[in-house]
Amino acid sequence: MTLKVDLRQVIHALADALDLVGVDDVAHGKRVGVMAAECGRGAGLPAGEVAFLFELGMLHDIGVSSTRVHGHLVESFDWSGAQTHCQVGYERITGFAPLEAMALPILYHHTRWDVLEKLPLAEDCKRQANLIYLVDRVDALAAPHYGDKALLLFTEEVRARIAEHAGSYFAPELVGHFLDASRAEAFWLMLEPRSLAALRPDATAGDATFAARGDELRRLGEIFATIVDAKSPFTAEHSLGVARLARYLGEGLGFDADHCDRLEIAALLHDLGKLRVPDEVLDKPGRLDARERKIINAHSFETFRILRGIKGFEEIALWAACHHEEPDGSGYPFHLDAAATPLEARILRVADIFQAMVQARPYRAGMDDAAVARFMAGLVADGRCEADLVDALLADLPEARRQACPGAAPLPAAA
Repeated sequence: MTLKVDLRQVIHALADALDLVGVDDVAHGKRVGVMAAECGRGAGLPAGEVAFLFELGMLHDIGVSSTRVHGHLVESFDWSGAQTHCQVGYERITGFAPLEAMALPILYHHTRWDVLEKLPLAEDCKRQANLIYLVDRVDALAAPHYGDKALLLFTEEVRARIAEHAGSYFAPELVGHFLDASRAEAFWLMLEPRSLAALRPDATAGDATFAARGDELRRLGEIFATIVDAKSPFTAEHSLGVARLARYLGEGLGFDADHCDRLEIAALLHDLGKLRVPDEVLDKPGRLDARERKIINAHSFETFRILRGIKGFEEIALWAACHHEEPDGSGYPFHLDAAATPLEARILRVADIFQAMVQARPYRAGMDDAAVARFMAGLVADGRCEADLVDALLADLPEARRQACPGAAPLPAAA
């Protein structure tokens, strides 16, 4: 792949996607990263280690997809189910070289110090994990006061709560660094939305930037597709299936390998914005009401908002964002007609619809070949999909199904 982007910038943008899981509070990861970096800076750590703590804070909840789980994590000081997302996050990034150093700190970022200090781990890893735990709990304690702009009235209360747990939950040395850093009002004012909005990757990571290889971008796309797909039992492996099918269609239309790579990444990331959709809306088994439909419809623009911040991803951002545009301009979020919608986005739309129809969901079976062929033909007849793209899809229906849902047995036609 010839796409030239800074992998660190991609990671920062996709960390924004993780924060969407908070729905109404979309800055938890940034605040944890800022506080961890400030504590590390106050402890005299080198710039590279401070940058690592910032990014670790940004990505520490990479194991969270559910708004319900996020709610427990930010509303309770200690929650019995917290370790599950640590394990999931660890598994998601293990083996991915650019993030490998974060794997163990993420695994242990909800482990008490009086347990963690006895484990056979490197001391740096223990301190990194425990510092993230400490500032993560600071954010949980401070969260009730972000909305009313009264946080500075409660900082001493938060500091005292953390100090109470020195030696049990948190390493005494780290508690000391936190208490030193948080003495200043600036520590807390940096957590305000305006301050967070001014953060830029190059301002927090020093000079440690590095170009992304094609295989790294694809693997990162797969990691975040897994996060999105795990959000709902109704959509397990949806993004991965859309990506395989979109690439298959692109190859059939004569796209070169580089073009197919970019199309595949757009497909992997096309539903990033769904992380901000509340679980109860995404998992609703019945028809959505008008308010719920608007919430769902916002997801493609959220995807655009995240991806357009990556220099070099301009086309990918547009392709991913436009996968719900319709040929007559009645789609969303931009109301583009077929002439104004990129071909790649139109491919994603067809792949997205087909995959959803043939994949078995908890509330229904997937469509058999005859039924899905009729369904797609009906969309063409109604002017909702383009005939040439549907024809390409249906030219080898068993193969299209295999790409969309590998491992699923072909369904017999309905009697």
